[in-house]
Amino acid sequence: MKIIIFGANKVGAMIASQFYTDNDITVIDNEKNKADAFSKLDISFIDGNGSDIEILKQAGVKGADVFIACTNSDELNIVSCLTAKKLGNGCTMCFVRNEEYKASLGIAKDADYNNEFYIDIVIWPEDLLTQEIFRIITVAKALDVENFAGGRARLLEYRIEEDSILVNQKIRNCSFPKDTLIVGITREENLFIPNGETVLQKDDKVIFMGLAHSLDILAGNFFHKKDFVKNVAIIGGGNVGLKLAKSLEGLKFKTKIIERDEERCNILSEQLSNTLVINGDGTDLELLNEEDILDSDVVVSVTNNDEKNLLCSLLAKQLGVKRVISRVSKQTNAGLFEKVGIDVAISTQTAALNEIKSTLYGKNIGILATVEQGKGEVLTILLSDKFKNTKIMDLKLPAKGIVGIVQRRNRIIIPNGVTQIMGGDNLIIFTLSENAPVIREYFKAD
Repeated sequence: MKIIIFGANKVGAMIASQFYTDNDITVIDNEKNKADAFSKLDISFIDGNGSDIEILKQAGVKGADVFIACTNSDELNIVSCLTAKKLGNGCTMCFVRNEEYKASLGIAKDADYNNEFYIDIVIWPEDLLTQEIFRIITVAKALDVENFAGGRARLLEYRIEEDSILVNQKIRNCSFPKDTLIVGITREENLFIPNGETVLQKDDKVIFMGLAHSLDILAGNFFHKKDFVKNVAIIGGGNVGLKLAKSLEGLKFKTKIIERDEERCNILSEQLSNTLVINGDGTDLELLNEEDILDSDVVVSVTNNDEKNLLCSLLAKQLGVKRVISRVSKQTNAGLFEKVGIDVAISTQTAALNEIKSTLYGKNIGILATVEQGKGEVLTILLSDKFKNTKIMDLKLPAKGIVGIVQRRNRIIIPNGVTQIMGGDNLIIFTLSENAPVIREYFKAD
């Protein structure tokens, strides 16, 4: 596949590093913008502007399968994508940071007034990040939350605490509710797929998949019991903080937001009706004490600075807040944040990368989510009508993976070994990221 990336920044480097081994990658940007990470990659580089028709022709846009614009300028990204669409037939993906642009460009390409002048996919990483944080906040003690099949099925991740009745229990001996499965465990930073004989240990991060109602029962029985989220404190009143507060207001959560810029506080106060807006610095320990941060069920630090988010999060932990979620701009920082005690660290880059992967993998094969900083993937596989009926226990996958959910027309099935899958079924499969390529190829061959 030929992929052209306009933007030699850190986002462009992340995308190129994910796909260069199996694809023909060309990166366009001015040489002065080129991130150091590109020097390690076997790719082509063109010094120039991706909105320049001659530069796009030089890059081979006419024969490109995908054109991705991810510079730091929304306007450049939009113009280059529209130009690339006019010159070629490939899929165009445009990164934006402005909410108005996202709304304006989110027009279906088959709209009567749209004709041939459109962008296929508009990616606003901050919006994707906000959605992910919101899902995690709403489930007490969860480390990760993903919704599938219109919310009827879910993925939940929990940490096994020291006083849990699950400690030192074999999975097959745990009385988990019907229609739930353990699909993955992270132990000492290593993610693996367990079996019935696997013994659960303290501090294991366990990933469940199942029907939403069954997972609610599981959570109440084994994890949060009578704990519910009522009070949320947000540090940082930028786009993410504002959108998150709006979403929490919709659920009647008691929300406060701390923002150091007075002018921005005025904007927040105008747009939020039931959120307490505090003008102050989230790194001010005295302020955090005065505002009773300890009473918060969750503290979320979402400034645009990783170092500040880390400091704010550590201060919240020091004050005794049980659950802290932090934004990280660099994907590599997520693991570091969790190592020092932050409960959940989420990267905007990861959310954007999932969106790109889903498009590149093809019509019937996509990616719904990644877990544990990209170590695991949740794949969606639509079986062709010619697929021969097969019991899951007889499915000879080329690498280890678990079929966690089967969607059959309007039915959602949480399968076991004797469940028979058939043509037209949509499978949701959990696997390690290193095994995902061969599993995708296995189903492409059918």
